Amino acid sequence: MGSMADDRDQIGGDDLGDVAIEHEPTVTYIPVSEDALSVLSPEEAGRLAGLSGHALIVQRGPQTGKTWVLPAGVTGIGRHPESDIFLDDVTVSRHHCRVTVAGDAVTLEDVGSTNGTYVNDSRVDRVDLSPGDRLLVGKFHLVVARGDG
Repeated sequence: MGSMADDRDQIGGDDLGDVAIEHEPTVTYIPVSEDALSVLSPEEAGRLAGLSGHALIVQRGPQTGKTWVLPAGVTGIGRHPESDIFLDDVTVSRHHCRVTVAGDAVTLEDVGSTNGTYVNDSRVDRVDLSPGDRLLVGKFHLVVARGDG
């Protein structure tokens, strides 16, 4: 197993400059400035370069820029440390919601959270998701994305 320094890459570009990116098996974290509050359009979210499958990207709130790649099957989201997507804030229930990926279909289901789960500004119990859909889980603003590969 490599050190954390081994798990970092440097990328460059006109938009990002030299930015350190940390990698875990299903997480990529690209730090962005606090004033970078642009939300991906549905068209942009539907064809992210370099991403394979579906992902959730934190657009605003704690951990802005963090991206979770969604594997096939069920992904649990919550404040419990063993959640697949761990959102450490009191506004998030221990077991808040879950996302199920089956082929091209992505479904979100609230699992009895205290503060509710919102998609495109509407509280939901269960809903099919599309690229560009905006999720609110506690104070985390996420967007659904799909890769171009």
